[in-house]
Order: sequence, then structure tokens, then C-alpha cells
Amino acid sequence: MTKVQTGGASRPTAAAASPADEVPADAAIEDLAPRQIVTELDKFVVGQKAAKRAVAIALRNRWRRQQIQGFMADEIYPKNILMIGATGVGKTEIARRLAKLARSPFLKVEASKFTEVGYVGRDCESMIRDLTEIAVALVKDEKRRVVQQSAAERAEDRLLHLLLPDPLTPGVMPGEEPDLSPTREKFRERLRAGKLDHRKVEIEVEETRYPSLEMFTPQGGVEEVGINLKEMMPGLFGRRRQQQVTVAEAREILKQQEAEKLIDQRQVAGEAIRRVEQGGLIFLDEIDKVAGREGGRGPDVSREGVQRDLLPIVEGTTVTTKYGMVKTDHILFIAAGAFHVSKPSDLIPELQGRLPIRVELDDLGKEEFVRILTEPEASLTKQYTALLATEGVELSFRPDAVEEIARLAVEVNSQTENIGARRLATLMEKLLEEISFQAPEMGDQEVSVDGEYVRSALADIAKDEDLSRYVL
Repeated sequence: MTKVQTGGASRPTAAAASPADEVPADAAIEDLAPRQIVTELDKFVVGQKAAKRAVAIALRNRWRRQQIQGFMADEIYPKNILMIGATGVGKTEIARRLAKLARSPFLKVEASKFTEVGYVGRDCESMIRDLTEIAVALVKDEKRRVVQQSAAERAEDRLLHLLLPDPLTPGVMPGEEPDLSPTREKFRERLRAGKLDHRKVEIEVEETRYPSLEMFTPQGGVEEVGINLKEMMPGLFGRRRQQQVTVAEAREILKQQEAEKLIDQRQVAGEAIRRVEQGGLIFLDEIDKVAGREGGRGPDVSREGVQRDLLPIVEGTTVTTKYGMVKTDHILFIAAGAFHVSKPSDLIPELQGRLPIRVELDDLGKEEFVRILTEPEASLTKQYTALLATEGVELSFRPDAVEEIARLAVEVNSQTENIGARRLATLMEKLLEEISFQAPEMGDQEVSVDGEYVRSALADIAKDEDLSRYVL
């Protein structure tokens, strides 16, 4: 390791992005052209162009369907995708980035968590209920932003009433009370200036807003029963109590209360269901874990049963949720699996037919590892640089260091279990272990990591053929 600050690895030369590739900051992913979606994914995921293109086209086709009027729109069903690739090649990362980009309801779920009807565990329909809950939260958040100003004004009026209540003068007829408008306006000015934030006021808060029950379902699992008991038994649940808080705290509590009053819950539920049905996206990971035929022993005997339970949901059915009936016909499903032990043909034919677009993700080599370490906006080298900068250590990686880390990752993956790009996290943590430990005592220093330091720090890992301690 040397004390000379150097520049990081240079980024490969690429064609300049055209104006059509630029993505507006407030653009929804469904409004983007396929090329723009791929450009966004390129910022975080290296390579795998075939998978990115398939996802981008599927999302754009959904937008195209929504532009069609008449019966044809209902006849166009999404072309679900099956991603096939080893662990650590980017399947889950593509899903994670889609979740951040998409404003439509998105759910990532593991197929292995579901069980066949009759076994203890979650039934497959629960993914639609979870997706609906996500949609409700999204719509509520949008509605709150719309009524934010009105809620703030109403909360301010309530605060003024608490700070300056109307006087109760004995013997004064209604309508003859003294005019407190000038005083109230002075209080309003002081309240907006924050001069009353330290005062204490007493407000009503709810102890339990939306109680729910859990019970065993006919499928053998435990599901939350979405019953608003507060509306059914208002005297028993959702009781209010008086709480003394500061004016600053009361302002936020009252704003939330007023926003809830201004939001039409029925409208929220209806909009959430519409978004799930027309724009829902489910990433079904580890689909290979349920790929198998009957005849096994133990819990694996239910794998084909899970596939048969998944089939109607992917094919199109109606699921009951506490917000209403949800149709799954136009929800886009992206399934993914490593298929080390099983193969896609081990899925039941009916489910294979509902995943018509198959994309094979490429294995990662040294060149891809170098790009993963340097190109993405949140690459590992940039993450560790930001972490150590908080201690005053200015960390940088020389190009030969990045090359050596990538070479070692390929070597270790070939000697042991191939865990793809996740191996880089193992090596980076071990490489910077000593620097991270000593960083608080190092003070303001510039530390540049070169290839020789990488070889000396990771020599034991490269020689140890067992490596069981370092496998993620």
C-alpha cells in the first residue's frame, strides 16, 4: 500500500448518450422508451443486455396496451418472463432496480416460501394481497401530498384553538362574545415563526388505529384478516386518550390526523386495486426451488403442488383481498432461478406456457467484475470510499488493484462454489479489513490501494482451497 493518491479505474469508452436516452427525473418507468429503461438499468447493473431488453419491452408493451381502446385491450395479456442464470449474475439486482424505478406496485417474493394447499405455510394468493397493500400505501402517500397544504391549514386552526380557546363568559348571550380575531392573528404569526414550538398542549391521539386479527386459513397458513374493528366496535377498539406534547410535535400529529380525514379511503382502495390490476409487477425469485415432479420425499413432495397453485394466479384469476376483488390477468410476472439442479423443463407444462419469454443471463468473468467494481453509480469501490471518508480517510483504488481483485474473484469462484458478483463483496471486505479497523486512528490521510497490496492482503484466500470461512 502506498500513500500516493491516484485516480480510479478509467471507464470504458462508450458512445455518447443521445438526447432520446436521457431520462427525466420525474418520469415513471412505464412512460419511458425501452432504450431509456435499459439506460437506467445500465447505471446499476453491468451487462445482461438480453435480460434488460426483455424487461424493457415487457414494461413498454404494458404501456402500449393501456393506450388501446375497446375490447382489444382486455385481450392483450402480458408476456411473462423467465430469467435463467447462476446466482450472483444480476437477476435479483435487476428486480431491485426495477422496484426503485417503478411507480407502479412492485413485489419481490421468493417462490420457496409458498406451500401446496394442505401444508403449513403461506398460500400463493397471499402475494396478491401483499401487492395490494403496497399499492394502497403508494396511493395514500400520493393523496397525502395532494392534501398536505389543506391539512396543514386545518392543523394550524386546531392548534390556535388549543392555544387560545374560546372564552366561556357566564351570562353572555351567543353572538355577544368578545372578538378575539386580532389576538388570534397575532398568535398565528408567532406560531408560524416557531416562537410557540416549546409550549405544551394537550391533544387527542388514538391508541390503536387499525387493529387486525390473524387466523388459520383453509390453506393451512396464518393470514392477517383485514377487518377494521374500529368501525365495527368503536367503543371497544381505537379508543382515544389525551396526551401532552409540544406545539411542534402537535403540529405534525394534527397534520396527519387532518390528512386522514381529507382522504377518501374508498377512493384509495379503488385506485389501488386499479393499479394492481393494470400495472402490478411481481418478481418471483427462486422459481427453480419448486421445479420438480411428484415422487420425492419430505416437504419437497409439495413442489408440483406449489406450481399448480401458482398457475391460476399467473394465468389470470380473481383474488379476494380486504380492499375488494383483484383480477390478476394483466399483472406482469418475472420469474427467476439458477436452475443448477433442476431445469426449466422440470416446471409443469402449463406454467412453462405462462412464462413464454425466456432469457439466459451470462456468467460473469474478469472483465465484467472490473466493470462492476468501477462503473455502477453505487459500485463497491465507491461505497467503501464513501464509508472511510466519514473517518477522514481518502481512499482510492489504482487500476491494477481493481484488475487483481477481479482476477482473484474469478479464481476463487472457479475453485469453490461460483457465487458470481457476490464474491467481490467477500474479497473487498477482507481486503479493507485492516484499513477499516484502523481508520479512526489514522486521521486525515490519503490511502491508495495498488495491485501489490491486494495480492499480499488476499494471498491466504487465494491459496486456501477450503475457503469455507469466506463463502457467502
